[in-house]
Amino acid sequence: MGSEERSAWIMLVVSLTAYAIYVAIVVGQAGKAPLEEAPYVAAMLWTTGAAIVGSILLNIIGSMVMREGAGKKDQRDREIYRFGESIGQSFLVIGGVAALLMSMAELPYFWIANAVYLAFFLSAALASVAKIVAYRRGLPAW
Repeated sequence: MGSEERSAWIMLVVSLTAYAIYVAIVVGQAGKAPLEEAPYVAAMLWTTGAAIVGSILLNIIGSMVMREGAGKKDQRDREIYRFGESIGQSFLVIGGVAALLMSMAELPYFWIANAVYLAFFLSAALASVAKIVAYRRGLPAW
């Protein structure tokens, strides 16, 4: 497994873990109160920060342990990266439009912030899955 594929796996695992922890914390803090009244800002900031730090550390550790192909990118790696990122970007656009519509409807900040956070998570997860599939099965022929 090359460094770029390993990085995609790390991003997938870290993003899934961070978002699952965030949801568990917010739902747990809501208790029997309405979900939009749950404190979410600290949990969102901490899980986002932890995901960034965790991803960086895991990539560093992975590079130290598995030196195979470290720092080497070829044309295929660049094409797979571009392919995965363009697929992942679709959820950022959807999340941005959803947040815009939600703000126009004057929904509570909780729902707007969570729509954006969900879009970031889905973008990272989908981009990672697309990259992993492309590494395993090849790029689709359009």
